[in-house]
Amino acid sequence: MNSASSRSRTLKAVGALSLAAATALLMTGCGQSSDSASSAATSEAAKVVPQKQTTSPSATAQLTEDQQERKTVLDATKVTFDDAATTATGEVAGSKLVELDLEGVDDDDNQSPSPTATGSPTGSPSPTGSPSPTGTGSPSASPGADGPVWAAEVAEKDGTIHTVRINAVDGKVIEARVDADQDADDKKQTADWLAQATQTPQQAAKVATEKKKGTVTSVSLDDNDGKGVIWQVDVVGSDWKKTTFDVDAKNDTIVREETDED
Repeated sequence: MNSASSRSRTLKAVGALSLAAATALLMTGCGQSSDSASSAATSEAAKVVPQKQTTSPSATAQLTEDQQERKTVLDATKVTFDDAATTATGEVAGSKLVELDLEGVDDDDNQSPSPTATGSPTGSPSPTGSPSPTGTGSPSASPGADGPVWAAEVAEKDGTIHTVRINAVDGKVIEARVDADQDADDKKQTADWLAQATQTPQQAAKVATEKKKGTVTSVSLDDNDGKGVIWQVDVVGSDWKKTTFDVDAKNDTIVREETDED
């Protein structure tokens, strides 16, 4: 009896151990199945959900050719519109400014009714600029060997125009001469326009720059389709885009505004 009981106890112990081992194997198998299923699900999800892009846009927008030209000229310009205007009228006693244009800035547009402007600040908080209806030549699109140049036209009381070119870096006068292409009718028209313009070009530039912060690169006196005279002012902002303002030369009212996106 004792021997049988001993064998019985031994068999029970072996059975218990076998059961425990089987249970452990079963649990391990379940865990592996669970992990495999989870990995497979993750893999499938990765195929459906796109990965985030890590590329970031450039910090500064690409400048157009016109904008780059304006930037190049204006970065080199040290003499402001106001200072150039004072220097130009000082060359001819009793004269008044008719036009002032920074060479190399939107020169191709200066011959059209809608002048253009550039974007390098002049010395004042809100620089401005305007077109040059009469035209002073065809300067290059970038500063020359001596740097950028302000080209001005000033007129005597009888309408006789003088061309004055000023170094835009040191403010020195490069050239001053009488415009030989004027005839009697041209002089009369210029004198009439100046008589109608009760507001100065500096006042017009101030009106324009109060509307848009920027740098004055061109200002010129012109006819407003038979409705009096205007100062055309070009202003270029920090984005190097130009805005042209037509400012009534009698009451400083803006009658037209146009921005060139180039």
